[in-house]
Amino acid sequence: MDIRTRHLTKRYGRQTVVDDVSFTVHSGEVLGFLGPNGAGKTTTMRMICGLTSPDGGQVWIGDLAVQPGGGPLRQHIGYLPESNPLYDDMPVLDLLRFGAKLQGVASDRIHARIGEMVEACGLGREKHKRIGELSRGYRQRAGLALAMVHDPAVLVLDEPTTGLDPNQVVEIRNLIKELGRTKTVIFSTHILPEVEAVCDRVLIINKGRIVADGPPGQLRAGGMGGTLFRLRITGPPPERVLAAFRDLPQVAGARAVGPGAYEVLMEAPQGERLSAICVAHGWALGELSAVEGRLEDIFREATNP
Repeated sequence: MDIRTRHLTKRYGRQTVVDDVSFTVHSGEVLGFLGPNGAGKTTTMRMICGLTSPDGGQVWIGDLAVQPGGGPLRQHIGYLPESNPLYDDMPVLDLLRFGAKLQGVASDRIHARIGEMVEACGLGREKHKRIGELSRGYRQRAGLALAMVHDPAVLVLDEPTTGLDPNQVVEIRNLIKELGRTKTVIFSTHILPEVEAVCDRVLIINKGRIVADGPPGQLRAGGMGGTLFRLRITGPPPERVLAAFRDLPQVAGARAVGPGAYEVLMEAPQGERLSAICVAHGWALGELSAVEGRLEDIFREATNP
């Protein structure tokens, strides 16, 4: 089931925390939802789940509009909130059974679904413990299992790997990637390597507005306002090389970064134009490579204008 938001807006007093946000997430897609603290990520996710009512705009899951409280769509949505509120006195198995009944899982399927979630989330050794006895990492796993126990078509996960050790992080990343093949997943995190490892697409929000949207590779490639090429040329003086490159209409900047080494920023990925200049001047070109920006740099550029 696709998620669609159109002109989504939320205000608290005079502050607009989500400001005219529109995007679509398709079934089989994992969207990395990024932004600094206070950017509006959690509020947007809560509106998608029907837990917070928008002041303007609308959310659709499939062809149905989301109503306050989720309405009939609640059984199709799995939500893991950042705070992960669970009943401390409940054993893990009882919590999952309670969640399954609450979400309308057929009684003859509840036992099997609980077993599947215990295995998928690595809760086997802890399944008989009470929630209050779990470590933070296992508590997070229990929350993820609870969000998925009814096999929802849509998963909205707010910081799902918080508190997990490195081995657990890898396991949950792999689980989310697997789920993303058949479900629609919105995945919020501050850990940028997770985005590279898990997400098909990245959406960055800042001060309530979308400031970047696209596949991670596309954002990296365009994050510097163009494509950065690194060249190594032997022979000519740097001033001649830089003058020739700067004369090209699509070059946004050129500089020497070492003996015979240059960096050229082009508005379009046309490395062949740089190569042709070298051939025309008879320069020996030892290296010509495009350099992608880091996702961390793209995030900083988008959220610190």
